[in-house]
Amino acid sequence: MQIHVVKSGETVMSIADFYGVDRQALINSNALIAPYKIIKGQALVVPTTGNEYFVQPGDNLYELGLTYGVRGNQIATYSGISPYATLHVGQKLNLPPRKKRNVESIGYLQPTSSPIRPALEEAARNEGKFLTYLAHFSFDARRDGSLTEPPIGNIPQIAKENRNIYMMVVSNLEAGNFSTSLATDILQSQAVQDTLINNIIATCNKYGFRDVNVDFEDVAATDRVAYINFLSKLKSRLPQGIILSATLVPKTSSNQKGRYYEAHDYAGIGKVVDFVVIMTYDWGWQGGPPMAVSPIDQVRRVINYAKTVISPSKIMMGQNLYGFDWKVPFKQGTMAKALSAEGATNLAIQMTNEILFDTKARAPYFRYTESNGQKHEVWFEDARSIQAKFNLIKEENIRGISYWKLGLPFIQNWELLQANFNIVKRG
Repeated sequence: MQIHVVKSGETVMSIADFYGVDRQALINSNALIAPYKIIKGQALVVPTTGNEYFVQPGDNLYELGLTYGVRGNQIATYSGISPYATLHVGQKLNLPPRKKRNVESIGYLQPTSSPIRPALEEAARNEGKFLTYLAHFSFDARRDGSLTEPPIGNIPQIAKENRNIYMMVVSNLEAGNFSTSLATDILQSQAVQDTLINNIIATCNKYGFRDVNVDFEDVAATDRVAYINFLSKLKSRLPQGIILSATLVPKTSSNQKGRYYEAHDYAGIGKVVDFVVIMTYDWGWQGGPPMAVSPIDQVRRVINYAKTVISPSKIMMGQNLYGFDWKVPFKQGTMAKALSAEGATNLAIQMTNEILFDTKARAPYFRYTESNGQKHEVWFEDARSIQAKFNLIKEENIRGISYWKLGLPFIQNWELLQANFNIVKRG
């Protein structure tokens, strides 16, 4: 398996012939749509076998070593070159025998209709093959300690079929938004907490949940200690065999100021729960100016800080399965359109002739203009950006990756996930 960046004049057939792979296999690995047009700068996953690798733009021996689970100097030795040699695009390298490490993976599922759309259940069924945990978002906590359930459908059975740990996500969502006052009402009342914990346990028993993931966001800074105490209380009450995890906003220091950051005490929460899910995305967000959604340099800063106060074995890195299409120039108060990785690629093929790549953010983007003159800028994920995240997981030796959210097509991700890692199954 390798990533190929399309050059001018290349076709699906010419690339398949160059690597000696079946044309249909190349089409399937990238969800290409007839008539299979590709454009300059597009990243393709090539389902190669054997130990040959052809250098692509931006490659170096260190990152190739991370990708293939070997040391860079081993690649140099097997290829008969100096470890300090400059690599050239198209150069053939020989890869030594390699091995994959074990990781855990989470896929969040957010039903927005009742009954759950068949296409969403089918996505859970197909993508659950690559998951350790299937997270059902969300069971909304109420001010009296009760829970509002999302649509359930066939999701418990799908989790069982895929040997997923079925994860119950408990949130402080109210009227579609995370509520500071709702969190305070729960965290400042022992009676409400007791009722909520009883309802959480009853729901776990009802549906077979084996992980409770608490996703309380926009919590008041004054509830920082109370939040940790609640998690500790919940942990002590959960029956044997049910683990506890917590979702955290992305921070780079313990004293980071701001409405969303102060109540999420990485060190305190990390000591209580079995693992954390860090939302390392949305630097580029719907209501902000165009930029990479999860730039690798920013993700790295968050993970590096988290490792100073939480064991790497407890850290799950968040990963978006979506991108955004902004109208430009950006105007405050406007909202970008969300789209999947495959949707973005198909839009690029339709509207432009080249996909660009930001080497600092390690993210693809493109620009296009509508027939009415309206300009757009689109940032999304592709094989290169997701491989950079996989390499970061290996480099930092963290627990694994968590996807928000299932149902957004990105077949390259799943192809590369299984090529890079052995996915732990605990179901």
